[in-house]
Amino acid sequence: MLGTMAAFPASAETAGLDPYFKELADPNDPGWSRAEADIRRAWSRSGSAAMDLLLKRGEEALDAGDTEAAIEHFTALTDHAPDFAAGWNGRATAYFMAGLYGPSAADIARTLKLEPRHWGALAGLGAILEEMGDDKRALEAYKKSFALNPHQQDVKDAIARLDEAHQGTAL
Repeated sequence: MLGTMAAFPASAETAGLDPYFKELADPNDPGWSRAEADIRRAWSRSGSAAMDLLLKRGEEALDAGDTEAAIEHFTALTDHAPDFAAGWNGRATAYFMAGLYGPSAADIARTLKLEPRHWGALAGLGAILEEMGDDKRALEAYKKSFALNPHQQDVKDAIARLDEAHQGTAL
């Protein structure tokens, strides 16, 4: 599962986001924050009010620190909308917060299959790999995330931390 970082073609639903991703990837583009918000907004729309409500409830449970409820909401969402990347990514986050790295990595793989440009999923994969001591693959995941969205200070810090820790050694 952790090796599933190959680039997949963007889905038809997200292909229209290409101009926003281009803006977002340019660290000097003044419209990057709007582009990021537009991408996040598009990612949060399933096309079903009921599924969008499950996403919202899962996110609210995460915000409240209730990972068990979040996992339940996101599981219902992934069961009913298996092609909706946000559900898989939400559950991956909840699993990660619960310390369940294997299930989190599996859901990240599914997220990236559905939306290979999901910088948050890539950053999450980097965090799991780093936690497991696989710094080489963690750095790879962080760099892929940062290439998509160079406005992530936490990812920038992780890259610097791993680069510094392994300076002079081959990762």
